[in-house]
Amino acid sequence: MSNEFINPAGIAPPTGYTHVVITDAPKLVFISGQIGIDAQGKIQEGLRAQTIQVFENIKTALASVGATFDDVVKVTYLIVNFKAEDRVLVREIRAQYFNADHPPASTLIGVQALALPELLIEIEATAALAS
Repeated sequence: MSNEFINPAGIAPPTGYTHVVITDAPKLVFISGQIGIDAQGKIQEGLRAQTIQVFENIKTALASVGATFDDVVKVTYLIVNFKAEDRVLVREIRAQYFNADHPPASTLIGVQALALPELLIEIEATAALAS
């Protein structure tokens, strides 16, 4: 299995993501949008704490199928009432989880609300596995 990370000429260089990811993986793993709730059901307070919890939840979901963040090929971020400084905070935390040389393709969407009023961020992920 191989994943190819491509940033084509003619598109502005990305910062912390890859424009195009090609995979020949026989197995794709789709992880539902994860939110800032811990294993005991407690919602974390603030965007920083929720973002860390979301990445930890994704880490657990990946591990449950024998995957790591290196296997992630696409992520989608949903942030409530998005502001430019939110992007900086999320990038800082994201850098602790993803391979800086081959980050996944990604999309960030500002939204009005999520499933619960206390939630500030939700992230879904797709991973590609050899088997």
